[in-house]
Order: sequence, then structure tokens, then C-alpha cells
Amino acid sequence: MGSDHTSKIVGTAWGLLVLNTLGSAGAKTIVPLPRSLIQMVTMGALVAAFALALAVNLRLRIRAGAFLFWLTLLLVPSVISSADLESGFGALFRCARLALFVGTLWLLSRWWDGGLTFVRHHIRMYFAVLGSVAAGLVISPGAALPELYGGRLVGALWPLTPPQIGQYAAVIIGLTVLLVLGRRTDRTSAVVVIVPSLVLLALTHTRTATLGLLIGLALAIGSLVLTSAAARRFFAWAVLCATVAAVAFSSALQAWFLRGQSQENFSNLTGRAKVWEALLAAPRSTTEKLFGVGLGDKSFGGLPIDNSWLAVYHEQGLTGVALVAAVIIVLGGVALLRPPSLSRACAIFLISYCAIASYTEAGLGDASPYLLHLAVAASLLAAPAAATPLSTPDIPRRHVPRWARRSEVT
Repeated sequence: MGSDHTSKIVGTAWGLLVLNTLGSAGAKTIVPLPRSLIQMVTMGALVAAFALALAVNLRLRIRAGAFLFWLTLLLVPSVISSADLESGFGALFRCARLALFVGTLWLLSRWWDGGLTFVRHHIRMYFAVLGSVAAGLVISPGAALPELYGGRLVGALWPLTPPQIGQYAAVIIGLTVLLVLGRRTDRTSAVVVIVPSLVLLALTHTRTATLGLLIGLALAIGSLVLTSAAARRFFAWAVLCATVAAVAFSSALQAWFLRGQSQENFSNLTGRAKVWEALLAAPRSTTEKLFGVGLGDKSFGGLPIDNSWLAVYHEQGLTGVALVAAVIIVLGGVALLRPPSLSRACAIFLISYCAIASYTEAGLGDASPYLLHLAVAASLLAAPAAATPLSTPDIPRRHVPRWARRSEVT
């Protein structure tokens, strides 16, 4: 099988993983899609991704690493807490999905070599998703900017919420900016990706994605400042433009940031704090504290938890929290120990973005885009595979008579 053909299959498998994590809950679409149909498509995508990854890696060659090791261990509290069916049969189904998801990442880890291959797969797939969002906005602006979400942009062709769209836009903007600074893509292609994504991000009014993008880029570019003149120039211009914008458009930026909310509503994070307090105050047995209540829909009392750490605590207990923390700490520690490079900068951006978003978004303990972002970071931090020298067979030396050696010399 040719390398180009294999690369296309690996990219397709990665795209199917992205499709699987898009979810089935969101805004009303132009053409109503039954949730059962959406779930069939997303689960079918995961099964197909695993099959493709297995087809190109039949010898089961993998790149062992701490990231996948901790993710695999996360299955233990998930299964223990889901086995008693307190959260219903859906918990076991979600465990099987997480196992298949992690198994696919193990199979694809063979191609994790510190290069930018998976960064490009990531950008292409999420740009395609944003393309569907833009198409829905053009076809039916009313459905894409519904009053139910306060006029924020949603997916009108596929049910996507504003935070999802904001997350996808922020991630590909950040990665594309870093590719431009590293001269790994041309400016025309970068503009085609960045400008529409910025427009969509602005229309979502997603504060978490915006802060994650700005802080993540600042940290990533800061890691390149000492070794890249382009990074230094970009950082200086970015600070200057941000200062001018903050002074000239302060009222407009404040209005965008508040989204028409009252100070009280803003201070309790749009009602999230009340859910968090109720979750922490709920009585739990020792087993539930250690292993949680089983994988669910990341909600408590019928309301979304919207915090990765509390969602993991609720569903996978303190054991799950410790494992997820280990994932973030290990990836962050490895990134800090690596010498400055474009791959390291992209990894720092993705890790910091996920860490920031974890405060108001759930997903670090289950198959989600956030785990895919961290998987890309792990692929960027993987050491290149050492070239295996070709072994030559041991050929017995033939005895050459002395007279023959003398004749060769003469």
C-alpha cells in the first residue's frame, strides 16, 4: 500500500472521528433530522474510523505514550461506575463508545511522529464543518440565528450549538496563524481559513472560545519569540492592535462580551454556578465519590454541567478527575521540556485552549472534540521514530590463497 494512499486513509479515519464527536443535540435544523438518525451517523462514523485504522495497521504497530495510557486507564472508573446501571444502559453504551474511540487513537498513533500531519487533518475537517454552518447561514439566516439562542449562530444544517461552533472556529484560527508564522502555509490559504472563521466566531458570541484563542495564541507565540523573528513581529503588532481596539471599541467589545446579560447573570456564569453548587452539595456514597455514577449526558438535575472537571467528578469520580488531570499535566510538562519549534507551539496552543475551556465546557472525560485536540497535541509532542538500519546477512568470508592475493596486487 502506497504512502499517499495510507495517508489518505488515515486522514479519512481522523475526519470520521471528528464527525463522531459533533454530537446529536443542538438547534433545530432547516430540515428536521431525527436524533436517532444523527446518532446512527455519528456511531457509524466511529465504527468506520476504527475499521479504517485497523485496515492500515493490521500488524498493530503503535506508539506507546503517557497520553493514551492515561486515557485507557480512564475506562476503568467509567466501567466500574456504569456497571451497576444507575445511569441506565446508555452508560454502558457510552463506555463502549469511549473504548472504541481510544482504540482508534491507539491504532492511529503509529503515525504520530512530531510532524504537522494531524494538524492539517484537524484544520481541514473542522473547516468543512464550519462550511456547513456558513451554508446554513446563507440558506436560512433565521434558522441559523434563532431567538431561542439570543440571536447567536447555530448549525442550521447539522445541529450545532454556539459554543461548539465557537470552539471549532477558535481552534482552526489558532492553528492556521501558527502555520503562517512557521511558514508552513501560504498567506492566501490562511486568509481563506482565518477570515470566515473569525466572522463565524464573532456571530457565536462565545466568550470561552474567544478567551481560549487569545490566551492560547499568546502562550504559543510566546514560546517562539526567542527563536522566530516572524513571531516577534506578529506579537508586537497583535499587542498594538489589541490596545488600539480596546480603546477605540471598548463599548462595543463590552456589549459583545456581555451578550445583553445582567451583571448578576454574568457573575454566576449564565446559571452555571447554581448547577455546580447543587452538584457538589448532593449526597454521594464512597463508591460514587471514587468512581462516579456512570457515563451520562454531562447533566445534573436535567441541566448541563458545563464544566469538564465537575462532569468527570459526577460521572467518573475522583479517580477520573485524577486521570484527566494527569493527561493535562503530562502533556503540558512534555511541551515545556521540548525545545522551541512550530510543533511545540501548536501543542501548547491546543493544551492551553483545552485547559481554559474546561472551566465552562464539558468533554475531557469522554469521546469529544477536546480529546481530539489533545490527541493532536500528543502527536506533535511525539518523538520522531528512529530509522531502523537495514540489516545485512552475515556472509562467511572466503579464504583467498596467498598467491591469488599477490596476483591481485600486481
